[in-house]
Amino acid sequence: MRVNVHVNGVRETVDDVWEGESLLYLLRERMGLPGSKNACEQGECGSCTVYLDGVPACSCLVAAGQARERSVRTVEGLATATGTADRLDPVQQAFVETGAVQCGFCTPGLIVQAHDLIERNPEPTDAEIREALAGNLCRCTGYEKILDAVRVAARRKAAAQ
Repeated sequence: MRVNVHVNGVRETVDDVWEGESLLYLLRERMGLPGSKNACEQGECGSCTVYLDGVPACSCLVAAGQARERSVRTVEGLATATGTADRLDPVQQAFVETGAVQCGFCTPGLIVQAHDLIERNPEPTDAEIREALAGNLCRCTGYEKILDAVRVAARRKAAAQ
């Protein structure tokens, strides 16, 4: 099947998509966007989280055909949305600065989820941050640096407004 999808603001067409193919596979293997990670393939870890029509979704659970004519924004698209390809989104920058990036496997999903939280709630409490990130598993960090990153990004966004 042919899938037309808007990815990071660009209309893309992918041919010969298998009916059982996931959006995650489409993004990583067919479109060359490796940011979203393939970990559990069951929607339990959050490593593959992307925006689908502006709502965070586990791309491993979405059939590629379900993304037809829809909008997908990946972790790569957060950086390029600033208008300069080599400028990170404030959430991405905060993750780097606070040391929240360890092995990097969970990082893209955490960044997308944190970005969504801050867009909806520019001044989240620690409890709200923990709740928003509850669907994202990290095996390396112990989460404190991740919480620090979200706090830093939220403060910067609030100061910029």
